[in-house]
Amino acid sequence: MPDADPHVLVPFDAHRPKSRLADTLDESERRAFATTMLEDVLAALDRAGLERTVLSTAPLDDAPDRDVPVIVDDRPLTTAVNARLAGDLVGAAEPPVPAHERPVAVVMADLPLVTPGALGRLVAADGDGPRPDVTMAPGLGGGTNALCVRDPAFRVDYHGASCHDHREGARDRGLSVATVDSFRLAVDVDERADLVEILLHGEGTGTRAWLRAAGFELAAGEGRVRVARRSDERA
Repeated sequence: MPDADPHVLVPFDAHRPKSRLADTLDESERRAFATTMLEDVLAALDRAGLERTVLSTAPLDDAPDRDVPVIVDDRPLTTAVNARLAGDLVGAAEPPVPAHERPVAVVMADLPLVTPGALGRLVAADGDGPRPDVTMAPGLGGGTNALCVRDPAFRVDYHGASCHDHREGARDRGLSVATVDSFRLAVDVDERADLVEILLHGEGTGTRAWLRAAGFELAAGEGRVRVARRSDERA
């Protein structure tokens, strides 16, 4: 495969965004919060100079505030991404067959702490040797927050402990695998406790600004730092 930067797919759930935050944010807030995180991810990709396409489960009511293609595919995430890796592309606005003509990366839309430097480590070669067939950035809970795929034989499976399954699946196909050890890529936002990391480390991001405007702040106690919301008895 040519030595080229990948085309980046950014999956986004437009049907029920961030449903696991239902105890913290109402539906309209979850939609706004998810869109804000997506915007932060796209901004980091822009600064890294990487071409990107949002892979959304539905048309976006609040399109990202930047020039980015949005492809709608309402199939499950695993099926939708594997279709792109296999070259079975859907829709007239699809990018060129990325897994055959160039690498393809998958970067989740709920990584508001991601930086161009972290993305550069995901897509760059390590040392002077050949690039690995698959580079993976695991999430803290066993998921896979980002991938860079350079061999179209690879397939994703986003169920369960996907970082383990992706590593084993690549090796079963005889593909080389590298892991990016990155806090910025490891922190995804699914639950209330995850908001702590954004408030602590998200300086300059729209996501932290959104949380602060919504009344969230850090609350220190005898144990772990948690988040509190002004006038929120659930804190």
